[in-house]
Amino acid sequence: MPSRILLAALGIEAILFAAIAPNFATVANVFEVMRLSVEVGLLAVAMTPILVTGGIDLSVGAMMGLAAVIFGAAYRDWSLPIGMAAAAALLAGCGGGVLNAALISALDIPPLIVTLGSLSLFRGLAEGITHGATNYSGFPPTLLRIGQGYLWGIVPAQLPIFLAIVLSYAILLHRSVIGRAWYAIGFAASGARYAGIPVARRVGLAYVLSGLVSSLAAIVYVAHLGQARADAGTGYELDAITAVVLGGTSVFGGRGTIWGTLGGLFAIAVLQNGLHLAGRLQEEDTIVRNSQVAVLCAAVIAGALIVAGTNVWLVRSIESNVRGAGAAVPASRRAHRPVVAVMPKAKGDPYFVSCRAGAEEAAQELGVDLIWDGPTSLDAAKQNELVENWITRGVDVIAVAVENRAAISTVLRKARERGIRVLTWDADAEPDARDFFVNQATAEGIANALTDEAARLLGGAGDFAIITGALTAANQNEWIAFIRKRVSEKHSGLKLATIRPSDDDRDKAFAETQTILKVYPSVKLMMAISAPAVPGAAEAVRQAGRSDVRVIGLSLPNINKPYVHAGVVQTVVLWNTRDLGYLTVYAGALAADQKLPAGTRAIEAGRLGAISIRGSEIVLGPPLLFNKENIDRFDF
Repeated sequence: MPSRILLAALGIEAILFAAIAPNFATVANVFEVMRLSVEVGLLAVAMTPILVTGGIDLSVGAMMGLAAVIFGAAYRDWSLPIGMAAAAALLAGCGGGVLNAALISALDIPPLIVTLGSLSLFRGLAEGITHGATNYSGFPPTLLRIGQGYLWGIVPAQLPIFLAIVLSYAILLHRSVIGRAWYAIGFAASGARYAGIPVARRVGLAYVLSGLVSSLAAIVYVAHLGQARADAGTGYELDAITAVVLGGTSVFGGRGTIWGTLGGLFAIAVLQNGLHLAGRLQEEDTIVRNSQVAVLCAAVIAGALIVAGTNVWLVRSIESNVRGAGAAVPASRRAHRPVVAVMPKAKGDPYFVSCRAGAEEAAQELGVDLIWDGPTSLDAAKQNELVENWITRGVDVIAVAVENRAAISTVLRKARERGIRVLTWDADAEPDARDFFVNQATAEGIANALTDEAARLLGGAGDFAIITGALTAANQNEWIAFIRKRVSEKHSGLKLATIRPSDDDRDKAFAETQTILKVYPSVKLMMAISAPAVPGAAEAVRQAGRSDVRVIGLSLPNINKPYVHAGVVQTVVLWNTRDLGYLTVYAGALAADQKLPAGTRAIEAGRLGAISIRGSEIVLGPPLLFNKENIDRFDF
């Protein structure tokens, strides 16, 4: 009965999204849903027999991260052939599985405690190997074709790997003595022992196989994104468990099937894909009829019933302005409205919230349909996934604030091959992966403004520390490189004591600043180059009572006004973020209308006037300095 309900819900999802989501009901999109489900699907399939035995494995996502890092290190640092590097990753996965199996089976420690501990262990090892900053890239095309290529032009190359694992597990779980033993253990482990079943060995095998499949998922992940990083697989364990439980597997053991797991997996994947393709109906001249609203609401309700209690997906709101009952915009007019899809690094970041206001202003002014969507936190994999969905939807322009250059460039190239104009903004991808980069200011100009201000405040000499966003952020690393250059060339009296990450989180910036003030007492200036990091660092300096420590950085005026007026923050360096969002959409609209060809030297960008283009970079202008004298004149 549960499987029938799940299949019915999956069918309802498909019908509803076929009605409201562009290009949802296409063969290409069906295969795209499967392709985006492979990594989590591998973990979910491996998790199924574990839950059948009454156990759980919370370490599979962290095992992915560790295996990915070992794979990258083996190939790049140890100079192993790609096949041997893959073998090293698989061996690491087996090792992690053996560790879990030994602690659970031999020492009889509860699986929840063991795998929660190994989650921290595996993730910590991955962070330690990479120092939290190194991302391995530059893998050979033969590997990348596994994650990015297609067989016969439509079937994802990684799909046969997934199908092979599914069939192997289906035979093992449903057609073998080992599978029957797993079910018996799940019903009653003590009874299984009396029946002569080697419980410890059978349970241990499930965890060893889980580690092996997790490392295989890591290889597919690296082939898909083109990079190996320590945070690969973060949160995937919860997605996998959700798919397994949704598919009818009991968390108490003794019941569950591989086919049910696949049903749960695709129910979630279809919901996610359909919501992305449905996008947002929000522009002034776009009319949403009552029937469309009813259909979309039904889809949301159906999805909520499917994932009830799992908190897997947050449904985006629908915004529309309706002019008169029954009024309709002519189809010919709607058909010619360009669709510009803009992605921030993280939707909730105040910096990008302020950029969105300018983007919506330009969209309304130009009469284009704006899609504004992105990850809720810094997540290169989610950025890739959204771009894939936009390619399927067939938008006219994609503009991405890049979190990780190596990860996003391949899928952006794919978008260009499909005839979609591609822009980057705030942070750039590889030059051949986009048409233009909307640059808020040159990296050197930003670095020079920060360094010169630091030298002025310190009287030309003294120690300073940098609080960055993510250690892997391409634009911030470029700023840091130019800061070092400016110090060596013009301000030799300055000394950079340390660089610490905040992950664009105010609380983490606060904690990192507290640590720096204790470990590096000679530091007299905190330079924060992430919007939330400046108030975070300022609060730490204020609470420490360190009036001798200056705080400057890149951030928004509004969130720093109290600290600027209190004298804790001396200078905020930034451009007009609303103008950056405005310029991004304006350039996107020009690109959609074929009015931004390669070689263009300048454009007229509405209220911004003439904007210069240097090569393929559309430059907003020099950064602004906000201080106690002028900060109240700005409201963003």
